Amino acid sequence: MADGEADPRPMPDHLIVGHVSKPHGTRGEVFVWPLTDRPDEVFVAGREIRVGGTGGELTPQAPTTVVEAEPRPFKRGLLVKFEGRDDRASADELAGRYLLVPITDVAPLEEGEVFYHQLLGLDVVTVEGHRVGKVQEVYETEPAHLLEIRSDEGRLHLVPFAERIVKELDVKDGRIVIKPPPGLLEL
Repeated sequence: MADGEADPRPMPDHLIVGHVSKPHGTRGEVFVWPLTDRPDEVFVAGREIRVGGTGGELTPQAPTTVVEAEPRPFKRGLLVKFEGRDDRASADELAGRYLLVPITDVAPLEEGEVFYHQLLGLDVVTVEGHRVGKVQEVYETEPAHLLEIRSDEGRLHLVPFAERIVKELDVKDGRIVIKPPPGLLEL
């Protein structure tokens, strides 16, 4: 991309920060899977959060809710109480929905950090210059997240998003350079 050109992947107005799994108990709490590396900055008492749809979409009529009290860690997620949700039935209305915050409310990224949505659609090439394909999805797994890459022939590759493999990441130019270990792209 030449200087002055607009990024074909503009930043969204809102970012998904969590997914409401289900109600918890009878007092209006819900179990939330945090979808942010900084849940302690997002899920705090008094924070306004938009409630999106089951596909992560945010409509103009999407309600805004407020975190009522400090969330409690529970298993691998959080128990969150939102204002106006005082019983299981009202909490159940949030089940399966995504939670979003304005991107302007998100702390700036550190050097070398990216939002995962910025990786979608990037071209992937090897250090030797061979085209692998385009990033279709990012999976949050342990010990490393995985990039799902679709080749021009329609073949899918799962490549760890790890420093030992990803040698260069240039979101502005829309490119990731990888050095896959022998056999990885043949799987």
